[in-house]
Amino acid sequence: MRGSLLLILVWLLMAAAGQLPALEPNRIALAHLFAPPLQDGYLLGSDALGRSLAERLLSGAGISLLVAGVSVLLSCFIGTLVGMLAGYLGGAWDRVISRLIEIFLAFPGLLLAIALAAFLGPGIDNVVIALSAMGWVGYARLVRNQTLSLRHREHVMAALALGRTTPDIMRLHLLPLMLAPILVEASYGVASAVIAEAGLSFLGLGVQPPQASWGSMIREGVRYLLVAPHLVLVPGIVLSLVVLAANLVGDRLRDRLDVTSRSRP
Repeated sequence: MRGSLLLILVWLLMAAAGQLPALEPNRIALAHLFAPPLQDGYLLGSDALGRSLAERLLSGAGISLLVAGVSVLLSCFIGTLVGMLAGYLGGAWDRVISRLIEIFLAFPGLLLAIALAAFLGPGIDNVVIALSAMGWVGYARLVRNQTLSLRHREHVMAALALGRTTPDIMRLHLLPLMLAPILVEASYGVASAVIAEAGLSFLGLGVQPPQASWGSMIREGVRYLLVAPHLVLVPGIVLSLVVLAANLVGDRLRDRLDVTSRSRP
């Protein structure tokens, strides 16, 4: 857990460092093409245009954090709202929303995001929209199931008898009891969003040149893999470590917050 949190902290620091005005991730230096790591003043080497891989890696960290954070927040908000409405109101609301969730689940999530990104066009905003449209379904299904199991609890029935409105019941008496599973789902969602953003950028549907993204850095380095493998290895290893750390944090949160998994005295 500590190692995973340390990697997440390093990712956050990289994203913050990528915003420093002193960095020039797009500065071209034709005299230092394909510089290997720790040579010619480049910590992690340079790419096919002599741009610093370290500075582009920092800039790409900010992009991945921005896309992952915004898309997860939007997905969580939409999915939680839709799931609570379906589970608490029931009836026609539940049937319509359940069918909508099943329709979205019938399509592979990444392929749906690729189709939406291709339809909307490349760019960070459209990537966030595509990932949010793909990600809300998991939250909606989770929250709906949680709401169905909680809406007949004694405290909810008491609040209903006291005249509490439906928004108040959902906000004050249902949502606090669902924060733990939602938090676990969000941690996994961060990992999925990071890898999805990199995949869309690799396909040319995400961040556009000359702006740096881990996915676009890998795409640009593939053609020079035999000549300068560090162009692919550096962003690929960093991307893998961030995704692994986010998944491990999700596993630990699930174990910590799931009372049924704790050993009894």
